[in-house]
Amino acid sequence: MKTCGKKIKAVIFDWGGVLIDDPAPGLLKYCSKKIGAPRAKLAAVFSVFKDPFQKGTLPEKFLWEKIRGELGISEKKIDCVWENAFREVYSEKKEVFFLARKLREKGYLTAILSNTELSSVKFFEEKKYDMFDIKVFSCLENTIKPESRIYEIALEKLKLEAGECVFIDDKKINVDAAGKAGMKTILFKDEHLLKKSLNSHSVFWD
Repeated sequence: MKTCGKKIKAVIFDWGGVLIDDPAPGLLKYCSKKIGAPRAKLAAVFSVFKDPFQKGTLPEKFLWEKIRGELGISEKKIDCVWENAFREVYSEKKEVFFLARKLREKGYLTAILSNTELSSVKFFEEKKYDMFDIKVFSCLENTIKPESRIYEIALEKLKLEAGECVFIDDKKINVDAAGKAGMKTILFKDEHLLKKSLNSHSVFWD
């Protein structure tokens, strides 16, 4: 799909790993202590159920039932460990949030496109961020990156063509999928390189 010659009209940000520090290590650490399971074993079992959990097709209550069954843990019922864990480990990259706001002020559409869970979305809404025009969360759309459908949903909500968007993510598999969909892409490393990469796509905020 050709994207050259398109003027960039929107910048799409990943959440975990771009706008905030990657929460995954802290989440697993918190949850392993809460349910009394070794972190490595929990990580291995969680990876089996991660996709349906983030697609919103596996409620958290049943997630922990399955995990406790796999690990042989017969402790009391745990329904909402994830929300408490997420609140505990949440850490903003303030400079990236500031950049998103500046881009919006400059007239670019801004979006967030994230693989995440219902309890995490609840926390996001509580933060009342006002620098994003549209939000696409995997658990609300029943599809996750790098599946092509989630990128299509973002474009539908933005009402733009793929070549008019820059997508930023810290995972190469997700960046590659966005590129395959026709978007310009940036593999996030740090805030300084992000600004340089945006400039290379003729996206300016100052």
